[in-house]
Amino acid sequence: MRTKGGRGSSRRTQRLLLWCAATDRTFERAVAADGRPVLTGKCIHCNTRHTITEDGAPLTSASIEHIVPRAHGGTDAIANLAIACNRCNYGKGHRLDDRPWHDPTLQRVIATLQERRAARMRPPPEWLDLPPLSQAGDGEADDDA
Repeated sequence: MRTKGGRGSSRRTQRLLLWCAATDRTFERAVAADGRPVLTGKCIHCNTRHTITEDGAPLTSASIEHIVPRAHGGTDAIANLAIACNRCNYGKGHRLDDRPWHDPTLQRVIATLQERRAARMRPPPEWLDLPPLSQAGDGEADDDA
């Protein structure tokens, strides 16, 4: 994930992280040490706990996981996105993104992640003020895997 200074991230990435957390059953409302409301939940790969502010800023090494990699036509559709550790996300991309589409390992990992994401899927909580899923004019390119 490309960041702008420290742990900040682009508006697009923050919006997608927030939508992923809002639609993932493992993410629950919590209060950060500094008193601000956050969402805390688990990496789609390793179940490491991640924390996202209610405006989508990651307070941990959370990144956007494209279950079907963009290199293979994966989109930003919410069902194709999940929150993953930077380390897990990079590892999957490094090992699998360059493989051909019909590669059995790639297909197995995609199927496993799709099953996990489907099992975690929920409607966003009504109390969370979500921005539109896609916004024209962001004009920011991200390097999310």
